[in-house]
Amino acid sequence: MLGIFRKVRVGESVVLGVIYTVGHILIAAACSHLITGAPPDLATIDAIVEPCINGLWFIFLYNLYQRYKVKKD
Repeated sequence: MLGIFRKVRVGESVVLGVIYTVGHILIAAACSHLITGAPPDLATIDAIVEPCINGLWFIFLYNLYQRYKVKKD
């Protein structure tokens, strides 16, 4: 499987990011299921949707920061 990434010349950081993201989703689904007792399907949906919303929030904050940061040139 990792041979595919080498052929396409995908950076090491992308591979690690994908592995991290899959692990994050699995861990978040397991925690949601075990802690709240949510059914596995709902726990998995939560584990996928929540990071996507956080990503949008980060993009918003980053753009806001870029707009108002003090120029150090």
